Amino acid sequence: MKCPLCGKTGNKVIDSRLGKNGRMIRRRRECLACKKRFTTYEKVETMLPMVVKKDGRREPFNHEKIRAGIQKACQKRPISINRIDDFVDSLGQEFQESGQREIQSSDIGEKVIEKLKDWDDVAYVRFASVYRQFKDINEFMIELKEILDERGGEEK
Repeated sequence: MKCPLCGKTGNKVIDSRLGKNGRMIRRRRECLACKKRFTTYEKVETMLPMVVKKDGRREPFNHEKIRAGIQKACQKRPISINRIDDFVDSLGQEFQESGQREIQSSDIGEKVIEKLKDWDDVAYVRFASVYRQFKDINEFMIELKEILDERGGEEK
C-alpha cells in the first residue's frame, strides 16, 4: 500500500474497525517514511454478473454508476446518502446471490425505479424521465397522472 502523500510503500496499521454492514474493514495507517496517517478500506472482492445493455454491449456491474444515477435523481430531496448506499449494496448483493452470469440493464433500472417510487415521487419522476426516455411532454404527463391516480390525488 503506497502512502498517498509521499508515495512510499512502508506503513503500519494503527487501528482496524469493522465497517458498515460488516462487509468492510476500515484501517488507519501510518507511513513509516513521512509519519502521516491515512485511511484504507478493505472489502471482499465479489464476482458480480455482467450487465447487458440495450444495444447488446456488456459491461461489468458498477455500483458507482447506479449510485450516481440515483443520487442525481434524489438531489435536493429528503433521501439520505446512507439510504441510497444501502439500497445499491443490497442490489449488488441480490444480483451476486442470484448466480446469474449476465443481467439485463432493464432489470436494474426497474428495481431502481420501483424503489424510487416508494421513496419519493419527485426522485421517481426525475429518474423515469431519463430511464424511460420520454419523447415529449405528453408521455411525461401520462406518467405524472399515473402517480396521482395511484396516490389517490386528483388534479384540480
